[in-house]
Amino acid sequence: MPSDNPTDSRLVTRPVVVTRPTSPSNKDACLIQIYPTGLTIGTRHPLNEKDAILGRDDDCDITVHDPSISRRHSRLESTAGGYRITDLQSTNGTFVNNVPANRTKLTDGDYVRLGTCLFRFLAGGNVEAEYHEELYRMAILDGLTGTHNKRYLLDHLEREIDRSTRHERPLALILIDVDHFKTINDTMGHLAGDLALRELSLCLRPNVRKYDLLARYGGEEFAVVLSETSRHDAIEIAEKLRRAVELHPFESEGRRFQVTISLGVATVVRNEPLEPEELIRLADLQLYSAKRAGRNRVSA
Repeated sequence: MPSDNPTDSRLVTRPVVVTRPTSPSNKDACLIQIYPTGLTIGTRHPLNEKDAILGRDDDCDITVHDPSISRRHSRLESTAGGYRITDLQSTNGTFVNNVPANRTKLTDGDYVRLGTCLFRFLAGGNVEAEYHEELYRMAILDGLTGTHNKRYLLDHLEREIDRSTRHERPLALILIDVDHFKTINDTMGHLAGDLALRELSLCLRPNVRKYDLLARYGGEEFAVVLSETSRHDAIEIAEKLRRAVELHPFESEGRRFQVTISLGVATVVRNEPLEPEELIRLADLQLYSAKRAGRNRVSA
């Protein structure tokens, strides 16, 4: 008689076999940076079914700011059977699983080394890519406002100052501070304060150009890094941000309240190398001037 016990040893089950594609699809394929550690770890570089040049130059399809990488380091070629990678006579070489690359076919999970930087190639549809993407987002974004965080801001600002100096192009920084933010917290509660910061970031974001960076610098302070922007244009953008916030309706638990901001603008002067901290200090001095002059204004 058959046993009713589900753990009976005579019970026969069929194994489930999970297959892994040997020829990955180019759709949604990407490179994930896994070394060096720091802000760049977890960076996802989508390949978008296209050929791509990897290197240190800003005009590369995938730019990696690392001194061990040549200006034009290697080429990724999208083919019917997947991706192939070739070294472009770089100084420190291109390797796939520690083997020098020469039109080397990439398979899902391969390790790709450019100089001292290590990447992992993930085929389209690989859930690991989504996992790395989420880790990367957590590392570079502010949890409350969804803007970039201070750590990412400083890293980005250093790269932009270097680019501005090398190419003799203008660069500007705006520091933003919420006026009387302590009063909002004291009279309406910290939840209202948090809501104001989130709403403020949503108000600022559409007024920042897509190639500029909006970040939370700390507390009720935000920063905007303006690439290729003169002092005159930076002041105009800052004034646009100020007006947008002044006219924006803020509300918490049915109570409406007004928020205003003060802004300080600093610029990189051509041929004068500057550390990120110094540019921030100059913008902070202008921000203090705006506060001292009565708040809800721009100083440059």
